[in-house]
Amino acid sequence: MSGNACAELGLNLTRGVTPTSEEIYDLHMLIFWICVGVGILVYGIMAWSIYHHRKSKGAVASQFHENLTLEVTWTVIPLLILIAVAVPATSAMVRIYDSSASDLTIKVTGYQWRWHYEYVDHDFGFTSSLSTPFDQIVNKAPKGEHYLLEVDNPLVLPTDKKVRFVITADDVNHAFWVPAFGFKQDAIPGFINEAWAVIQEPGIYRGQCAELCGRGHGYMPIVVEAKTPEEFDKWMAESKAAQSGEGANAVIQSAQAEAH
Repeated sequence: MSGNACAELGLNLTRGVTPTSEEIYDLHMLIFWICVGVGILVYGIMAWSIYHHRKSKGAVASQFHENLTLEVTWTVIPLLILIAVAVPATSAMVRIYDSSASDLTIKVTGYQWRWHYEYVDHDFGFTSSLSTPFDQIVNKAPKGEHYLLEVDNPLVLPTDKKVRFVITADDVNHAFWVPAFGFKQDAIPGFINEAWAVIQEPGIYRGQCAELCGRGHGYMPIVVEAKTPEEFDKWMAESKAAQSGEGANAVIQSAQAEAH
């Protein structure tokens, strides 16, 4: 018995949860309405002309050449439209690529097929891998709510802080993409790319590798958990303490093994 497959009906960009994503959305809507206006004007004139100058009314096509007024009009109007689009687009691009004055730096490294996150300012890091049960992948168990979009260790970030991402890869090309943040940045071995985000709302945000990186490409999700600055500081202290404890236990166990 076959079932129905349903996906969310999305007809537009989403605003996201960062200033960058909101600015991109506003710019998108500005250009969209300019295009709508141009389309209505052009097709309206075309429809009016076709109707009022149809052959059945005995209309005869006008013949004119080198009409200075028309030449200037259809040159100046598109130029003004391009300027109206280019000015806000350029200013948005400048802000999007300005990752200076950040409060926190995260080094993101793509591997086949997982992500490694390093909190550069805190000397702390971990690897994040897909946690979807294998039985779901091979259709032996029902798919979960966040099928292929769940990980064992999410990237935890503070809200209302400028987070700078330095993005690279260890093996092949990957791409770090969280739609709600308003950017998608390539992760290329031997190169460092940058991006930034100020997350305005606590919550969980999901993304994926957006570069075809091999057979496990579809199993390389990104999960970001945004916490308030106070909750983030508490999480960081607890996580570093736990990681230090694990390291100390590993050293003790290694020493005991050598002693035996």
